[in-house]
Amino acid sequence: MNVYAERLAALRGSLEERNIDYLLIPSSDPHMGEYIPEHWRIIAWLTGFTGSAGTVVVSQSFAGLWTDSRYHIQAEYQLKGSGFMLVKQIYSGSTDYVEWLSENISSGQRLCFDGRIVPVGLLRKLENALDGGKGMIDIECDTVTALWTDRPAMSADQAFDLSVEFAGKDRKTKIAEVRAEMNKAGVTHHLLTSPDDVMWLLNIRGNDVRYTPLLMSFALVGQSHILLFVDESKVPYKLASELDKLSVVMLPYEETAGMLTTLEEGSVILLNPATVSASLYNSIPRYVKIVEDVTVPTKMKSIKNKVEIANLEKVMISDGVALTRFFHWIESNLGSIPMSELSLTDRLNHIRLEQENCLGPSFCPIIAYNEHAALPHYSATSDTDYVLGTDGILLVDSGGQYLGGTTDITRTITLGQPFEKQKKDFTLVLKGTIDLSMLKFPYGTRGVQIDMMARRALWDSGLNYGHGTGHGVGFCLSVHEGPMGIAPGVTATSKTVLEPGILISDEPGIYREGEYGIRTENLLLCYEDEMTDFGRFLRFHTASLCYIDRSLIDDTLLNQEEKDWLNTYHEEVFDRLSPFLSGEEKTWLRTKTSRL
Repeated sequence: MNVYAERLAALRGSLEERNIDYLLIPSSDPHMGEYIPEHWRIIAWLTGFTGSAGTVVVSQSFAGLWTDSRYHIQAEYQLKGSGFMLVKQIYSGSTDYVEWLSENISSGQRLCFDGRIVPVGLLRKLENALDGGKGMIDIECDTVTALWTDRPAMSADQAFDLSVEFAGKDRKTKIAEVRAEMNKAGVTHHLLTSPDDVMWLLNIRGNDVRYTPLLMSFALVGQSHILLFVDESKVPYKLASELDKLSVVMLPYEETAGMLTTLEEGSVILLNPATVSASLYNSIPRYVKIVEDVTVPTKMKSIKNKVEIANLEKVMISDGVALTRFFHWIESNLGSIPMSELSLTDRLNHIRLEQENCLGPSFCPIIAYNEHAALPHYSATSDTDYVLGTDGILLVDSGGQYLGGTTDITRTITLGQPFEKQKKDFTLVLKGTIDLSMLKFPYGTRGVQIDMMARRALWDSGLNYGHGTGHGVGFCLSVHEGPMGIAPGVTATSKTVLEPGILISDEPGIYREGEYGIRTENLLLCYEDEMTDFGRFLRFHTASLCYIDRSLIDDTLLNQEEKDWLNTYHEEVFDRLSPFLSGEEKTWLRTKTSRL
């Protein structure tokens, strides 16, 4: 019996003792974030599955993990011998397990979970599914703490101030703007449960979450003061003093629910149910009116101000220099120095950290060789690490966290002579990247309306990819940021209007299982183009700066407009990066960016 099977057996023993029929465990923390502290990675500890998205259901006769197509191959491998079976979701964000529970729970049986890490929206779905006395729901159920004896502690690292030099607006201004929006909406309080929102509002950053500079915290914004629920020991005295001047009152993190119970009658509170836990939501008195919507900071921080955009331009140069040095090193040393996916990950992280104001990677780099690149969210481990040969396809998806912004970029290169099928696939993907980036569109356009621009060339050849095309990117915050996105399905993000000032990714791909994967990703900055008799029109500017591997391009598949775009882009890449490169690197980049 492996360690995960033993943990499952111990969990089932606990369920029997507590008369729990079904236990639900999501891959989340009290803030419903994408990247969560090790302390809350319950599914990884329990099952061995390390993907970022999954839901577990356990009973005495069943143990299943639901995850989407990004992780199916990975999950099948990691769950072997654990006692957990993989249940394949149709798409990311699906709640197929709710239907399964509805079909399997009998009258009088108990479904339990820890309400601190389950969003209220999921609680509602479960209540609807079990309506009619089909089962009972208990949200005060922490079955893991007693079993997880070596559970990692929360970080004790200090928070830090993000200066106006980078943020562009001071705290006082942001707080006033948020309160003005609250007044327009007729709300007296605004509950912020996503640390991203709190960090943006107060111009602070932390080190509680890997890859994202967050201080785990909640905030309750009132008309005269703000309650900040946080571990006060992690807020330096000088920063605490600055917050105090703005009537920001720090309280213990654990007191959030208790303070919500004290809201006065007549209060109107604005919150986002997608990031509010069932426990916090249920702590709000019934006499308080609740307004559910995307939070004000979420909307505001997605639109970068002029100072942030200027900082991002500098960061893109730094990031492009790091990537150029990385790819030059690979090509110069391939075949003479051993290289593997993990060693290249370490090298890329090291090169990035040499850049000014770099805090580290913005996510775990995806450095995937040959068939590993067919796994869109592959992350090399000591068990899966491939040693590179002198041919094949290498996909590098990475990003950096800088004080001046956050980056995310993917490049696919060939290590030898590519096959014709590889060149065709690469070029069709590139056409999608280019065609979306060249798009001009009227204000009011949503991501779901333009997704097909990135897929059209692939569709024409009977090809497609199973993930979304674009996600918003934060500013020294989450690399995946709402409220907008580009995807084929109608979701909360894809139906959000695209605004000038947003930073969004453009990342079509093609994945051939067992062979290779190809993705070309840039970040696009949306800007005002012109006003005509027919309204406002917007365009995208490609902000990312890194060469695209010309040896993988079948230029017969590109039209003249696409060729012109690529030549112009490559000229910009060379002009902006070359002043910061060595002579050898500059000569190499000149060749890589030569005209088609």
